[in-house]
Amino acid sequence: MLGYVTVGTNDFGRAIQFYDELLATIGINRLWMHDSMAAWGPSRQHSALCVATPFDDNKATAGNGVMIALKVDSQEQVRALHGKAVELGGHNEGDPGPRGEHGFYGGYFRDLDGNKMSAYTPG
Repeated sequence: MLGYVTVGTNDFGRAIQFYDELLATIGINRLWMHDSMAAWGPSRQHSALCVATPFDDNKATAGNGVMIALKVDSQEQVRALHGKAVELGGHNEGDPGPRGEHGFYGGYFRDLDGNKMSAYTPG
């Protein structure tokens, strides 16, 4: 159902480096990039995560209550993605671990612009 999700950045070059290194942790590469936007995903036929500078030239801000969840294949990938995000300068928003009663396993972090992300694997 979702085609892509976009988060804003105030430092495009820094964001590109962060997401290139972060998503390579789970085997995802950049699909494309132009002057102010880039996308990562398994292919152009799948959902993508995009980063862009705001079109209106105002400052990018993280949405209160907005979170992007990155579905991965294993608890090991959750831990690897979460750890890499923090290593690259992101902020820990919740250590990887089980959540709830149905086997959901997730870790939470913010990127360099304060956008909240989750890496998770369902139960």
